Amino acid sequence: QVQLVESGGGSVQAGGSVRLSCAASGINFSRCAMGWFRQAPGKEREFVAAVSWSGNTHYTDFVKGRFTISRDAAKNTVYLQMNSLKPEDTAVYYCATVFTYSGTAYTSNERYDYWGQGTQVTVSS
Repeated sequence: QVQLVESGGGSVQAGGSVRLSCAASGINFSRCAMGWFRQAPGKEREFVAAVSWSGNTHYTDFVKGRFTISRDAAKNTVYLQMNSLKPEDTAVYYCATVFTYSGTAYTSNERYDYWGQGTQVTVSS
């Protein structure tokens, strides 16, 4: 059974930093693409960042230069380091994964098979 467990969310002031973690189990992490998505109240879920099993990364424009995605194969964990946070970054952040031989960092939520429960990040001005 595949499980993704996110942690690290919370409340922070604008300009601050938060690091999210997502621990994966029940899946061959070395052949998984990992993605982070977010959903703000009243909005659709949107892509934030992704990393392929080979280390390729992709970011949406509004987080480039502020967020960094990384993965630790020894811990079966993917991270999202979020710096220079803005109030508009407030959302529930979701981790997702898919087993794949492709070295693509997928940006579409339709490409992912498994999702975590989400973790709330609130940025106050």
